[in-house]
Amino acid sequence: MGYTKTEFGTMEDGKTVYRYTLTNENGVSASFTDLGGVWLTMMVPDRDGNLADVVLGYDTVDMLLHGSGHMGEPVGRYANRIGGASFTLNGRTYQLEKNSAGVNNLHSGPNYYRDRVWDVEVEESELGTAIHFSLFSPDKDQGYPGNANVTVSYTLTADNSLKLDYHMVCDADTIANFTNHAYFNLAGHDSGCAMGQKVWMDADYFTATDQNSIPTGELVPVKGTPMDFTVMKPISQDIDADYEPLKQGGGYDHNWCFNHKAGEMSLCAKAVDEASGRVMEVYTDLPGVQMYTGNNLKSSCVGKGGVHYSVRDGYCFETQNYPDAVNKENFPSPVVKAGEEYKTTTVYKFSVE
Repeated sequence: MGYTKTEFGTMEDGKTVYRYTLTNENGVSASFTDLGGVWLTMMVPDRDGNLADVVLGYDTVDMLLHGSGHMGEPVGRYANRIGGASFTLNGRTYQLEKNSAGVNNLHSGPNYYRDRVWDVEVEESELGTAIHFSLFSPDKDQGYPGNANVTVSYTLTADNSLKLDYHMVCDADTIANFTNHAYFNLAGHDSGCAMGQKVWMDADYFTATDQNSIPTGELVPVKGTPMDFTVMKPISQDIDADYEPLKQGGGYDHNWCFNHKAGEMSLCAKAVDEASGRVMEVYTDLPGVQMYTGNNLKSSCVGKGGVHYSVRDGYCFETQNYPDAVNKENFPSPVVKAGEEYKTTTVYKFSVE
């Protein structure tokens, strides 16, 4: 129980990077690093009590800085895509870097939060040991307005849940949309293709996109399409269907619109690996989720322990506001007023069946 702090590596400027590992009374553990506040490992038991690490990722500083896939990263200030890499707020237009399809912005890059060493505070809370990673994001950082104080907190609880809390306060009107880009494989991060695992989502609609994955503004019913996960099914069942959104994304890489009320903490998604018995439930107060099936992972991607990750070896549940919401009047607003608190919570709960 509690936490340990060990050296993880060294930055080019000589600064030491640390790994923080939280462990609960059940022997379940999760580890993180102050470089980027990245979620490194998640050790959970199968039905026989055998522990496995169920998140894909990296285990060196160099891999974290230069590896592909955004594995385990807290993403901000605005996760996912912003069309035209620009938005207008209070009559002023802000230009972001065009790092996606040559015209759009993806995950607020290329000046990612993952490349920065965050401040750390660890505390014992009522729920369990919590680790708080905090960062000061100055005005015009990544192109966004306002000086912002950002905190991403991870709490490992007694019921084998990892609770993620995102908090930001800015001194100017700005936009925010934080997520974590962890890839899950409930059979173990080194077990190969994860598409045989089953998924359910409480989502009757998804957001249609153009050929560059920018939402058109249309909400499309999932019923009768391969996007329907309202009844649990293997991810592989429809992933290669002759369906334009899937062909555009090379698999699933879309935003589903949850059915729960805005701001209400609800069970929104569930994944099951029948072979091991491992189950993951996703609870969030956010309106959407990007389920991404690792369509762009390449076998040249070398992760923890020298494992080569390939296409579809993991899947993401990136809880979020809808992509490009700042440019879509019918989407939930991502605007955070000066001095207001941006607060949101997502929980990944692990169990067996």
